[in-house]
Amino acid sequence: MLQPGAVAPPLGLVDIDSDETVTEPWREGPVVLAFFKVTCPVCQMAAPKVAALAAGGARVVAIGEDPSPALHTYRSRYAQDVRTLTEPRPYPASDAYGVTAVPTLFLVDGEGRIADAVGGWDRDGWNRVAVAVGAGPVSTPEDGLAAFRPG
Repeated sequence: MLQPGAVAPPLGLVDIDSDETVTEPWREGPVVLAFFKVTCPVCQMAAPKVAALAAGGARVVAIGEDPSPALHTYRSRYAQDVRTLTEPRPYPASDAYGVTAVPTLFLVDGEGRIADAVGGWDRDGWNRVAVAVGAGPVSTPEDGLAAFRPG
């Protein structure tokens, strides 16, 4: 997994709503990249927290390792209403970022450098990313989620 300080590789993935190819979303300012897969139970559990990041003011781009129709269904079912890109096999963006499990978050600064990276569901890590983008914590022990679940 790419670590803080690394240069964020360009994406070259298609937005499921606009069919626009998105290459460097950080050119518009800091962005949270959220890698996921529709069949991943940990991703399903964390989907509302991805939406909470966006609701808190973070720019979020979700990258789904699935075709567009499945991503539309997932977004509706799990309330992950954020900009979503489809990544076809063999998952070139996931490979470039060193993603070995989902969900995985990367905070990319406006200069295109990784500012933070969190693999799996890690409450402290997700909250750290949320606070860094001004969204405030997205999870507390009271929400009933485990503090950590690997992807």
